[in-house]
Amino acid sequence: MRSVPPQPHDRSKNGESDGNHSHDHHHHDVGNPNVAVLTVSSSRSVEDDPSGDAIETALDDADYRVIEREVISDDQDAIRSRVETYATDERVDAVVTTGGTGVTPDDVTVEAVSSLFRKELPGFGELFRRLSSDEIGTRVIGTRATAGIVADVPVFCLPGSENAVRLGVSEIIVPELPHLVGLAQR
Repeated sequence: MRSVPPQPHDRSKNGESDGNHSHDHHHHDVGNPNVAVLTVSSSRSVEDDPSGDAIETALDDADYRVIEREVISDDQDAIRSRVETYATDERVDAVVTTGGTGVTPDDVTVEAVSSLFRKELPGFGELFRRLSSDEIGTRVIGTRATAGIVADVPVFCLPGSENAVRLGVSEIIVPELPHLVGLAQR
């Protein structure tokens, strides 16, 4: 496991309000979120984790900060425990997992994490599969990429492929993360 001190960001609520609703839909956005990255694999290490590297690079390129990065085995209880630990860590604004979203018996990330969701974000998986179909065609039906809110932290579960994580992080997570974090922490 690798840990980096988080970079502080302003979590204060700003923007104009009429007392009930904000006039600025993005006034709760969090700048430069702190992210924990969890690779689920029985054959990888942090030193040999191309998908985790791709996630970290895409987040770094967006000036987001990866404050935790770890590789754990395909064990449902261990995955659930680790995601729950990250989601309740005050330094962590979001969690991105890679691996374990397919249909083999070892693919248990979705089962482990979705049981923790306070709210599911079905649009994430729907959009991910739509965008992925341009690259992999009908094979997209084999991915169970998903996302939801655990405690007050957005958690995204991506496949283990480098191309899939680049797509999911760059095209969906990076543009929407500050807004989702801000809304989840309200």
